Amino acid sequence: MKKITDFFWFCSGAHITTLKNHPTEHNKYVGIGATIFFTALFACLSGGYAMYFVFSGSTAAGFFAIFFGLIWGLAIFNMDRYIVASIKKTGSTNHQVLQALPRILLAIMIGIVISRPLELKIFDKEIRQKLKTSYLNGQRSKIDTLNKAFTNKYNLELAKSLDLKTEKDSLEKDINRSRYILNQEVFGDKTNQTSGVTGYGTYAKQKEAVVTQKQQRLEQVRSELSQIEKIINTRKEIEGLNSTKLFNEKQLDSLSNIAGFADRNYALGQLSFNPDGTRDVDTYLAISFISFLFILLECLPVFVKLMSDRGPYDVALQHTEEVAVYKSEKEKEHLFSVTDNVHDTRNQEESEKGKILVKRKVKKDLEES
Repeated sequence: MKKITDFFWFCSGAHITTLKNHPTEHNKYVGIGATIFFTALFACLSGGYAMYFVFSGSTAAGFFAIFFGLIWGLAIFNMDRYIVASIKKTGSTNHQVLQALPRILLAIMIGIVISRPLELKIFDKEIRQKLKTSYLNGQRSKIDTLNKAFTNKYNLELAKSLDLKTEKDSLEKDINRSRYILNQEVFGDKTNQTSGVTGYGTYAKQKEAVVTQKQQRLEQVRSELSQIEKIINTRKEIEGLNSTKLFNEKQLDSLSNIAGFADRNYALGQLSFNPDGTRDVDTYLAISFISFLFILLECLPVFVKLMSDRGPYDVALQHTEEVAVYKSEKEKEHLFSVTDNVHDTRNQEESEKGKILVKRKVKKDLEES
C-alpha cells in the first residue's frame, strides 16, 4: 500500500517530501493522483484503439497500436499532472478560478479527444450496420451515375437497339398470327381472312409467302440487333459498367471490418440521425453523455483541487517555495558582490600598471633629452 500511495502522490504532482509531514492531506492527493492515472489509462486505450484502425490490415497494426497508445497515454498523464500541480492555493477564490480556467478548457479538449475512439468501440455494432448501409447506397449511386453517363454517351446506339427490339417483338407476334391463319386456310376453316377451301391452294401459297417474307425480315432484325448489342456490351465492358455490381453481404462485412477511422467516425455521427434526416434524440443523448462523462473525468482533478480548502500542505509548500526563492535571491546577491569585488581589484591593478608605465615613459624621455 505504501508503494501504491507513493505512486499516486507522484501522479498528483505533489511535493512528496512536504506532503509526508501532513497526514491529513494524504488521502486527498491519493485521490487526485488516482484520477490522473486512470484518465491517462483511458487515453492509452483510446489512442491505441484509434491507431489500430489507422493501420488496420497491416501486420504491424498491433505494434503501432500499443506503441502509440503508450505514447499518447504518457503525454496525457504528463499534461494532467502539470495542470493540477500548477494550480496554487495561495490566492483568492476568484484568482484560483482565473488561474484554472485555461487548464479547464484544455482538460475539456483532452476529454473530447479521449472519448471519441472509445465511443467508436462502444457503438461498434451500430457503426458496422451504418457502414454497410452507407457502402451499399454509395455503390448503388455509383451504378446509377455510370448508367446515366453511358446512356448520354451512347444514346444513338441504345435508341437503335430499342427500336430493333420493338420491331422484333412485333414481327414475332405477327408471324405467329400469320401462321395460325395459314393453318386455318390449309385445313379449310372458314373465317373473314380465309376462303374455307381445304388444301394447299392459291390462297394458302399467298399467305405462306407473306409468312416467309416476314420471317426473312425477322432474321435480318435479329442479326442487326445482335450486332448492336455486341457493340453496346463491349462499350459497357470498357466503361466498367458490367464489372460494377451491388455488394453482397459477405463483401459488405469485409468492407466494414477494414473501414478506417474516418469512415467509422462519420458513421458514428450519422447514428444521431434517422433515415428521414431528423434527429434521433435517444442515440444523440447516449453518445453525448459518454463524451460528457470523459470530459468530467478529465476535469475532475482540477475541480477537486479548486474545491478543496487550503490545507497545511499548501501552507508548507508555499513556505518551502518562499524559502527557495529567498535563498536564490541571496545567492544572486552574493554572486553579484563577488563579481563586483573582482572587477574592483582588476581595475585597481590595471590603474597601478598604468602609472608605472607612465613613469617609465617620462624617465626615458628625460634621459633622451
